Amino acid sequence: MMEQTARHIADSKSILIVSHANPDGDAVSSLIALGLGLEKLNKNVVLYNESLIPAVYRFLPSVDRISQDLHTEMHFDTVIVLDCGDPERIGSAVQTVLADRVVINIDHHVTNTGFGDIQFVDPEACATAELIHRLLMHLSVPIDTAIATAIYTGILTDTGSFRFSNTNLATFAICTEMVKKGVTPYNVAQCVYGTYSLERIKLLNLALDSIEISSNGKLSIMTVTREMLNMTGTQLDDADGLIHYARRIEDVKVAALIQELRNGNGPSGNQNRFHVSLRSDGTVDVATIAAAYGGGGHSSAAGFSIDATLSEVKSEIVVLAEKL
Repeated sequence: MMEQTARHIADSKSILIVSHANPDGDAVSSLIALGLGLEKLNKNVVLYNESLIPAVYRFLPSVDRISQDLHTEMHFDTVIVLDCGDPERIGSAVQTVLADRVVINIDHHVTNTGFGDIQFVDPEACATAELIHRLLMHLSVPIDTAIATAIYTGILTDTGSFRFSNTNLATFAICTEMVKKGVTPYNVAQCVYGTYSLERIKLLNLALDSIEISSNGKLSIMTVTREMLNMTGTQLDDADGLIHYARRIEDVKVAALIQELRNGNGPSGNQNRFHVSLRSDGTVDVATIAAAYGGGGHSSAAGFSIDATLSEVKSEIVVLAEKL
């Protein structure tokens, strides 16, 4: 796993590193940490993500190096796919990304499909950033403050500030080491959690008003539509973290956040593209639920995308309440 990954990287000259579309903190941070680390080994590195990087992660060093354009004339001997349980999560450029080159799959999701020529997948890791730290250590890459900041942020966000069940001994050991390398936890926390724009507060108000509770009280559904984004002058990344409000409602076991990604994408013209985020109190494996719809994630945090009408998506989710 890691040794084979390290050997191939050592022999590679030009490397494309990608993470999943609509990236979270772990996906963005792992992308930056690995990219900066491999450049220290004199590798030609290009960082790619299909989506714009959420505003809360734009404080990360070298975040402007992440491109949303992938030129077909670029040649790479290796592509490293980060934090993707399934290659389709890369987005619309998946075929271009994977074509005619060795694919290394680095991930920590239990739902990972085992794609690629080389797999470095460990569901016991708290975050993909933990695996990046292991890999860089194995490659004897010196960790500077920039790399340390990215690794720390990836672990902080994917463990829910050390609140989620994936928090483990390595979580604190690595973060302690990153602080020794120059990371200031307060500064990172302020950037990720500390401030909200007025527009995001307005979006939160609309999202809270949208909450619906199943008849048995065990499922909550929050909705963020394109209309709500337009009304408040916000972007999709401003909905990041809103699901936790729905999850914290008393007696709720599973919370679902339905986000409208784009309009009229279905064959009938009235279906839209939605992303559904699922969060569990730990008693329900939402990764299994997401996998049934072609998604994935962790047992307590997962998601999937679907083409449907809003009412159809809600109907699918409400059915889950009967099984809770």
